[in-house]
Amino acid sequence: MAMHLPTDTDDILHADEHLIQSFADLNDLKNKDALTVVTAAEGYYVTESNGNQLIDGIGGLWCVNVGHKRQEIIDAISRQLNTLDYYSTFYNFTHPTAAKLADKVAQLAPGDLNHVYFANSGSVANDSAIRILHHYNNRLGRPHKKKILSRIGAYHGSTHLSVAMTTPAYSKGWDSASELVHHIQCPHFWKEGGEMTEAEFLDSLVDDLEMNIHNIGAENIAAFIAEPVMGAGGVIMAPQGYHARMAKVCADNEIKYISDEVVTSFGRLGHFFASKEMFGITPDIITTAKGLTSGYQPLSATILSDEIYEVISRPGEVFLHGMTYSGHPAAAAAGLANIALMEQERIPEQVRHTGKVFENLLKTLDSLELVGEVRGSHFMIGIEFIKDKANKIPFAEQDMVGMKVAQAAQKRGLIARPLGNCLILSPPLILDEPIINTIYEILRDSIIEVSARI
Repeated sequence: MAMHLPTDTDDILHADEHLIQSFADLNDLKNKDALTVVTAAEGYYVTESNGNQLIDGIGGLWCVNVGHKRQEIIDAISRQLNTLDYYSTFYNFTHPTAAKLADKVAQLAPGDLNHVYFANSGSVANDSAIRILHHYNNRLGRPHKKKILSRIGAYHGSTHLSVAMTTPAYSKGWDSASELVHHIQCPHFWKEGGEMTEAEFLDSLVDDLEMNIHNIGAENIAAFIAEPVMGAGGVIMAPQGYHARMAKVCADNEIKYISDEVVTSFGRLGHFFASKEMFGITPDIITTAKGLTSGYQPLSATILSDEIYEVISRPGEVFLHGMTYSGHPAAAAAGLANIALMEQERIPEQVRHTGKVFENLLKTLDSLELVGEVRGSHFMIGIEFIKDKANKIPFAEQDMVGMKVAQAAQKRGLIARPLGNCLILSPPLILDEPIINTIYEILRDSIIEVSARI
């Protein structure tokens, strides 16, 4: 007998009393009026339980790249479940869908990143990268080479290890594996550059990396992990040439470079992977999730270079790492169908045009008095609100101007993500120019409204 879902808003909210939301003020959510109940979605719209349609300006959570309700992906998942609903890629088992997806991902990844470990979230992908590198160094007789360099402002996940690599603000009041991680300087020129030119600031960032390697000891450092564009830390773009210079310092010190492309891959910046195409590097490991299936199934990938794989696959030891749902058939089917859609409709190529239209139009919002900086690239934009624009005096953390603007935008029909005194946009990649203009008008009107109130 089928279990019927609640459809009335009050019934949904009553059932929701048992649900723990992620990254939420759980005390505030005891007031159920604070919740938005989403019951359906199609294209770049989601529908509330009261029937209102909202533009999904955050793509679910950076992930619904091809848009909602794409029948091609839904049918691929259904066909797979009717053929092979579940089997693991543990031990000596494989299946056609995971094997084909691994082959396709390896074809799309740059350089010699030819070996793919599947899991079910970006957090686990990054956790797996570190665990694999620790094992790699053990096999090379370097048991002390375990420390990880990350950055202030980074976001790498929410497991005990991945949140340690995330900027410390996300661990406030919580424990993590912080003894393994050292955070270096945030590469945000607008906020951190002071009186320096951007070139001087870049030099200072490289100096900071070299100083930290010297202080910790290269012999103790396994990896440096970096997002090509920082996401949940506020959509921060490093100075041009940053990643190439950081990668060279790492290579010179035998430190592996992990590119966290959980957000930036699969079209968000106009390419299947951004590391090489946009930032000129071929890292040792790429991690990805979100856009890999456009959120239709939970799936992530940790993509390893040939050199790393050859070490961890030497005879004599078992690869003692695995998840029950690694390479899940339905998730792999979603990934293959998602990539096929992107290739058939040339979505990454379209984003190189429409993403730039979105970026350039939203960057004109910096003419508003409340806006200190609009930053990011293509369909990945952050808007920073500031108390005193001329002197770059920020609002207090408790002012939560981002939330105020997000609430004003939602009343006008747009979901945007508040982050303290910032607002983040990461919509589906299928936006056309008319809806881009609508998003711009909603944001502009919402910012003007909040500016008048505060």
